Amino acid sequence: MPGAPLLDPMPEGGALAMKILALETAGSACSVALWCDGAVVARRFEAMAHGQAERLVPMIAEVLDQAGLTVGAVDRLAVTVGPGAFTGIRVGLATARGLALAVDRPLVGVTTFAAIGHALDPEARRGRTVLVAVDSRRAEVFVQCFGPGPAPAGEPLLLSPAACAGWLPPGPLLVAGCGAAALRAALARRPDTVFAEGPGLPDAGAVAELAARLAPGTGLPPRPLYLRAPDATLPGEAGRR
Repeated sequence: MPGAPLLDPMPEGGALAMKILALETAGSACSVALWCDGAVVARRFEAMAHGQAERLVPMIAEVLDQAGLTVGAVDRLAVTVGPGAFTGIRVGLATARGLALAVDRPLVGVTTFAAIGHALDPEARRGRTVLVAVDSRRAEVFVQCFGPGPAPAGEPLLLSPAACAGWLPPGPLLVAGCGAAALRAALARRPDTVFAEGPGLPDAGAVAELAARLAPGTGLPPRPLYLRAPDATLPGEAGRR
């Protein structure tokens, strides 16, 4: 979606007081979080390369049960829209759309980049350009730069590690995300570059908080953000390629 804002500015006063159910299945994990009036009050997170379709709905039930709520009690739903694994993105979007339709609540999308970047330590990113790199499971990585706040500093791209090194702006850099390891060699000679600790997977807790900072009627539409054509093949197409 070239030219489209990937995160609207948060409303004055910070996060809105509301209940938000957030889902994340775009990466190599499955997570669900419930945000209530300023904080995540229930959360489930499990690392998994596959199996989100089987685990997501039970996790939603577990989170709602822990909070003593039904899905009809939430004010808004949120879901990651990618980039990431084709099947995982579809699982999260389909589930979120179904729930939103069933209870007649708004649904907003949050990019994988924004979710990963938002979870970083504010002190670690202070004074640095933040490069969020997402594993594409190919030779390239999905990348996007952020400044000191949640708003992106440029469009998301799919680049080879070598091309990424030449594309980055000068200055101190913090690299984060599940694709960061693929950039270590290419960025080895770049001065003042720091790699964030941890697996760099998006988490529904960050998705929920970002969704709470969106004014009503703003935010990304809940549709996939693809930076490369899907690798999936529809039944009967394999012999026609």
